[in-house]
Amino acid sequence: MGQGKFITLEGTEGVGKTTNLELIRDEVAGAGHSVVTTREPGGTPLAEEIRELLLAVREEPVSETTELLLMFAARAQHVATVIRPALEAGQWVVCDRFTDATYAYQGGGRGLDAEVIHTLENIVQCGLQPDLTIFLDVSVETAARRIAERNHDRFEREQVAFFERVRTAYLERAANHPRIRVVDASVELDQVQGNLRELLAQFLSESS
Repeated sequence: MGQGKFITLEGTEGVGKTTNLELIRDEVAGAGHSVVTTREPGGTPLAEEIRELLLAVREEPVSETTELLLMFAARAQHVATVIRPALEAGQWVVCDRFTDATYAYQGGGRGLDAEVIHTLENIVQCGLQPDLTIFLDVSVETAARRIAERNHDRFEREQVAFFERVRTAYLERAANHPRIRVVDASVELDQVQGNLRELLAQFLSESS
């Protein structure tokens, strides 16, 4: 059995990642592949505990470096116990966010040095990269309207300028990494999903 493929789904809150992750899973499974769906931060019991630490609203300020190291601590566990074993077993992995999110949120949003992130990426992933990354893109204003009624976590409480930097970082990465495909998520859901199906059909064909 050959190596499985690794697909990641990226975007800020309010872009419809949960709904579209299900579509990606169904399209991949429909093509005859065994699929594992997971998320970051999280994906294992230990990594989910770290996720809770990262998202909790607290009085104590969380330093940018602490946040970055916790992200990669969760990722190290996730890669070692879920992602890499599944890929080596020939399964396809579909993940809600991965390291592109760290470059966008902690790099773009927080202003941390990309070289520091790159060093941690090399330590934790040992060369592991997604085969395809789909970035669901909407304006910051549209995303804010979509999540207005939620009980916001620590990241969702950030200011507009933070999310503008995050979006810019995502788009810059997409411009420099051909595996990242940008999908306009501001249109109606059926149009978004039609575009996703076309993209996935091409990727599945190329991967067969």
